[in-house]
Amino acid sequence: MDLIWGKFTEWLKEMLVSGIMDNLNGMFNYVNGRVAEIAGQVGATPQGWNSGIYNMIRTLSDNVILPIAGVILAFVMTLELIQLITEKNNMHDVDTWMFFKWIFKTACAVLIVTNTWNIVMGVFEAAQSVVNSASGIIISDTSLALSDNIASFEARLMEMEPWPLLGLWLQSFIVSLGMWVMGICIFLICYGRMIEIYCVTSIAPIPMATMVNREWGQTGQNYLRSLFALGFQGFLIIVCVAIYAVLVQNIAAEPDMTAAIWTCMGYTVLLCFTLFKTGSLAKSLFNAH
Repeated sequence: MDLIWGKFTEWLKEMLVSGIMDNLNGMFNYVNGRVAEIAGQVGATPQGWNSGIYNMIRTLSDNVILPIAGVILAFVMTLELIQLITEKNNMHDVDTWMFFKWIFKTACAVLIVTNTWNIVMGVFEAAQSVVNSASGIIISDTSLALSDNIASFEARLMEMEPWPLLGLWLQSFIVSLGMWVMGICIFLICYGRMIEIYCVTSIAPIPMATMVNREWGQTGQNYLRSLFALGFQGFLIIVCVAIYAVLVQNIAAEPDMTAAIWTCMGYTVLLCFTLFKTGSLAKSLFNAH
């Protein structure tokens, strides 16, 4: 009877250890896949992410928003001329240079509005370059694997009793579910960010039409800050995932398996919360409200 119980116990332990290792290996592989996917998602420009949506947004901007921006530009530059004239003692001290100044500012404003898409795409090209450089470093330096510690890890698990192993298996399963939730979180953030970028770029000519005016120019400046915030939000997302990857790398070296698995779960929840905060953090860094 003892022999049968011993065989059953050994079989149960092997099954539980195998399940735990499968859960943890799957978890680590999932993180590696998420890092690679995030790098591709947040490092893409609006044109590269989905050319169909990009062409639709640009067509709407050129045909609907640009005429409105032209009207706003005419109003802003007329106001600018009136301000230049009235500043000189109600036209008693008028110099010809102020008209050349107004013509130059108007030409700059027209040039900015007609090249709005080049400016906007230039901002995201710069941000993409930073994100791609960062993702290359992160993927090469923080790839997660149990291969270095798998022998000692399995040996420590085999020394445990069946009931603690069952608890560890349930906990590792919960952590795996947490990784799945993290995947949904990453999906929402990456796709939501790109949709926000398309919405913001669709109205780009309107705020850009106010850039050269002293009173209305703050609108265009805030818009540019928002563009930089959206672009470099991708870099902050990469940094968050990299910090998480470094934190969970040493899970296999922890002496207490229960503490290690729940610590990993805590890191996962913290990562999800931090990813949702990257948007407001990026806007605060660029003072874009």
